[in-house]
Amino acid sequence: MAPEKEVNNGVEWRIKVADGSSQTLVPEAKPAACSNFSLLGDLKLFIVGLAFKVCKFSQKAWDLGVDDPRKVIHCLKVGMALTVVSLFYYTRPLYEGVGGNAMWAIMTVVVVFENTVGATLCKCLNRVFGTCLAGFLAIGVHWVASQSGERFEPVIVGVSVFLLASAATFSRFIPSVKARFDYGAMIFILTFSFVSVSGYRVDRLFDLAHHRISTILIGTSLCIIVSMLVCPIWAGQELYTLITRNMDKLSDSLGACVSEYFQDGGCSLADDTDYDKECQKKLQGYKCVLSSKAAEESMANFARWEPPHGRFYFRHPWRQYMKIGASMRSCAYCIEALNGCINSENQAPEYIKKHISKNSLKVSSNSASVIRELAMTIKTMKKSSNIHYLVGDLNSAVQELQTDLKSPPELFSPPSNMEAEIPENKKIEAALRTVVVTLMPLMEIIPLVTQASLLIEIAARINDIVEAVEELSDLSEFSPAANDKCEKIQPSNHFLPNRHEQKDKETMETIQRI
Repeated sequence: MAPEKEVNNGVEWRIKVADGSSQTLVPEAKPAACSNFSLLGDLKLFIVGLAFKVCKFSQKAWDLGVDDPRKVIHCLKVGMALTVVSLFYYTRPLYEGVGGNAMWAIMTVVVVFENTVGATLCKCLNRVFGTCLAGFLAIGVHWVASQSGERFEPVIVGVSVFLLASAATFSRFIPSVKARFDYGAMIFILTFSFVSVSGYRVDRLFDLAHHRISTILIGTSLCIIVSMLVCPIWAGQELYTLITRNMDKLSDSLGACVSEYFQDGGCSLADDTDYDKECQKKLQGYKCVLSSKAAEESMANFARWEPPHGRFYFRHPWRQYMKIGASMRSCAYCIEALNGCINSENQAPEYIKKHISKNSLKVSSNSASVIRELAMTIKTMKKSSNIHYLVGDLNSAVQELQTDLKSPPELFSPPSNMEAEIPENKKIEAALRTVVVTLMPLMEIIPLVTQASLLIEIAARINDIVEAVEELSDLSEFSPAANDKCEKIQPSNHFLPNRHEQKDKETMETIQRI
């Protein structure tokens, strides 16, 4: 049988039977009630799904507000500022004072109001200075153009717009300008172009520039007042909290990573208990440190615009926090590589791990203690009297770990002394077997040596964090430690072997064996 499709006011299926006759298949007509029922069912499912999504979104929004109530407060502050500035549009005396440009004040509030005081001040001052500078230049260019006659006026205006707009745009590519004055450069281009081009057709150009500058001053002043007086959120305080929180996460992640590798009270990756989830959260804490670079740079930039507040005086060394963050990220990269040893397919046998497990755990514990002590130093803004003793303990633990690496356990038996009695061809086969037997333990040792090397490197990079925090304590004039009579032990990298000396030493040992 072969099906054929024929079209005759629709689609029909006709089947040829073996005896030559044909039959037409007619689809059964569905009752209208069934069709309506199906449509209502689909509509009901759509409404239920939409309601479920709305409820889910509302729950997420509620959780976000509960986790950080300051976000809700910021929303209320923006609404308050917009309501107040709208009075210039609703109240006739105020509206007549600024004319139809009152809308610029509302637009200014919408654009410049940010979450932190530093970000709001940065945008407000950039907008004010950019607008004023562009307005004065536009008026000057308009005066020069008007004195040149109608023939050269559009040429002078067009050339000035081209040159100044191009120069301002190029300045936005300069890193120092982009970091602090990018928004001001953009406002300068906008205002200068707007006032210059409008001045060619508008007679009262000075009034236009005056109203625009006045409304922007009103909007920015209101934003600054509301941002600083109503539940202020300081960018400097946010940066300070972020650095200390990342230090705690880094110390927890380091301890959990080494404990997991040696299975010393670590959490299993396959379990789903609450304790395991907490362990995994600590284990992945270093990722927060790695991903916080952009936030640190942004907060440090905004904090420089803020006035003295709390424990932070004017010209507080905010850049030093960025240096501490960079040192922590350098340490976090090693922890990330250390975490890769846990998930690696090549694992060292347990009897080999036990050889350095004690001192490896000691190094990780001392490293975590040093980082926690540094975090406490920044939190309390007091110099620590214990930090140098902790660094000394860390150096001692690293030296003990290096001693363990210099005396590995016997992994295979030495070759026999009866080589003289073995024929020459048998010696070659025995040598090949010895190479194979020797390579297998070495492949098992490599992951363990990698892990120990990473721990030693982490200890060296922790010393960089110590130096950065000590520099911050000196620049910020932290209060001295309670016990200031203790001898100060300068952190050093003396436990790290010199590569050339180590290579020469290994060469001499090899020659002596031969």
